[in-house]
Amino acid sequence: MKSHFFMIALATTLLAGCGNQQQTQQPTDQPPFKYQVDQFADLKVLRYQVPGFDSLSLKQKELVYYLSQAALCGRDIMFDQNFKYNLAVRRTCEAIYKGYKGDRETEDFKNFTTYLKRMWFSNGIHHHYSNDKFFPQISEASFAELVENSEGVEFPKLEGETPDQFITRISTIIFDPTVGAKRIDQTEGIDMVKASAVNLYEGVTQKEVENFYNAMRKPGDNQPVSYGLNSKVVKENGKIVEKKWTTDGLYGQAISQIVYWLEKAVGVAEDESQRTGLLKLINYYKTGDLKTWDEYNVIWVQDTSLVDYVNGFIEVYGDPLGMKAGWESVVNFKDMEATHRATTISSNAQWFEDNSPIDPRFKKETVKGVSAKVITVAQLGGDCYPTTPIGINLPNANWIRAQHGSKSVTMENITYAYNQASMGSGFLEEFAYSPEEIELSKKYGPLADNLHTDLHECLGHGSGKLLPGVTTDALRNYHSPVEETRADLFALYYLADPKMIELGLVTGENEYKAEYISYIRNGMMTQLTRIEPGKNIEQAHMRNRSLIAHWVYEKGSAENVIEKKTRDGKTYFVINDFHKLRNLFGQLLIEVQRITSEGDYEAARKLVENYGVKVDQVLHKEVLERYGKLKLAPYGGFMNPVFVPVMENDKIIDVKVEYPDNYIEQMMQYSANYSYLPTYN
Repeated sequence: MKSHFFMIALATTLLAGCGNQQQTQQPTDQPPFKYQVDQFADLKVLRYQVPGFDSLSLKQKELVYYLSQAALCGRDIMFDQNFKYNLAVRRTCEAIYKGYKGDRETEDFKNFTTYLKRMWFSNGIHHHYSNDKFFPQISEASFAELVENSEGVEFPKLEGETPDQFITRISTIIFDPTVGAKRIDQTEGIDMVKASAVNLYEGVTQKEVENFYNAMRKPGDNQPVSYGLNSKVVKENGKIVEKKWTTDGLYGQAISQIVYWLEKAVGVAEDESQRTGLLKLINYYKTGDLKTWDEYNVIWVQDTSLVDYVNGFIEVYGDPLGMKAGWESVVNFKDMEATHRATTISSNAQWFEDNSPIDPRFKKETVKGVSAKVITVAQLGGDCYPTTPIGINLPNANWIRAQHGSKSVTMENITYAYNQASMGSGFLEEFAYSPEEIELSKKYGPLADNLHTDLHECLGHGSGKLLPGVTTDALRNYHSPVEETRADLFALYYLADPKMIELGLVTGENEYKAEYISYIRNGMMTQLTRIEPGKNIEQAHMRNRSLIAHWVYEKGSAENVIEKKTRDGKTYFVINDFHKLRNLFGQLLIEVQRITSEGDYEAARKLVENYGVKVDQVLHKEVLERYGKLKLAPYGGFMNPVFVPVMENDKIIDVKVEYPDNYIEQMMQYSANYSYLPTYN
């Protein structure tokens, strides 16, 4: 998603709360809605509400229901893409949880259950943020006992495999640290394809993959397809081939179910444009043709229906080479009142582009089709579940964005849920330097964060242009962190512009100051709560935030723009000159846009590696100790609501929304009802 993510999900200022967030339609539940429903390891599971759903027409409710079913049908795809043995491990552990007849109150069984919940949360056995393989906190002997004492269930054994052979094989996958050690490994200088556990390549090297796709590219092609987006690359009989993800290809069993529900959605589409788009998406799933995918995106970006969706192989964060996309879905509808803010920004897109500090050579002469809205999320699926972005800007193809525009959304009910769940956590009080910082964050932080997301998604990703002959994958493995850096810098720079006051989006300087304080604190310090001791920063969005914070800290050191202070043995980063900091953001934006526009891989590498990757281990230790005392979980994800059709004579007469609050039950239900792929693909 070109998203303020993933994988932001994981809004930086929402890490542990910065005060109340306004929502267009306040919940009226009695008793108060319970947002957090579970916490384990370093994870917390939340719920979100769907305000406004009851106000939709019956046809719109039915559309949300069908699209939500399609969103759930791709769940297995994400597990399999992340690691070829994820489904085998998941189904083994679910069988144990369902059939174990021993004592379920032992520490071993509790630790096993935590492992299973972590696996569900991360769509596999690798941490969703660090990419490192995690392990059950039990012995292999204890695991074997769990399998042996599970009755009335089937385990995913291979043909002819004995129970003992199965236990040995599955235990090796789970417990051996050398088997699938890292989901994505982008360590400089290695063969990233061979080192990464993702199930996107098999039997090939990084160089072979790069040569394979370079041979496909056509010089001077102004409308290139997204090569490799929807396929696995393998070597068969000494020849490198693609295996497409289609109804008749890999993942066909799950994709056919997705198509089934999309075909249902066609019958209740809001208008002809949406109907045409759905039919085009269905055709793409059947053929795997990437030109059809581009044609679909052109239609989708121009579709302004109230109910909307994201569905497909879209974001490439899960590929070490940044080419192949994870499957994802988000079903949503427009929050009409809150959309005014985003519309105000997008309608002034040309002004922002014209007044950007970047080199005029890299500016778009005409900004086309930037549509923006605030949405209410109704359902999350695949790579967006349970960890979700808080903003989306699509499509990703640069030529479509330039010629047809882009669609940007801010997920208001998701940010609202994050804030409600984190109120009173003590996080802000621990890491903010002064009472003034705390007050500024509580009063202005929520709006400032939403505005940052709006600018990042609505304009940042769509700003600037590539020089002729430069493609979006020129920066290769550094594309994602550099692109997120570019969009964040655009937002940070313009938050402090007087134009924001002129447009009525802010009242003065308090909003941008609140965001600057939060951003620097997070980039320098608090996002380290998500990193294990001794590790470097791996995730693209974390690298981008570290890059920005450390670059401006270094470049502003001569004038003490940001000061490192120590009080009572605790470290803080305090901004002394907000105006100079804004200028530094602008200077870095100039360079990052140049790197992007020219496709300067070497400059991208140096920038990311020098500022975005390394961790100050002394500071890290301190941050972890301070954070540990708060007993918080640094990562959050969501349970989905359930849409229940009300039937009368085989006809839907209404759709009701329910909010389950048992994470394990939802996960087991999903596995029972939406497991379409074979265990071994």
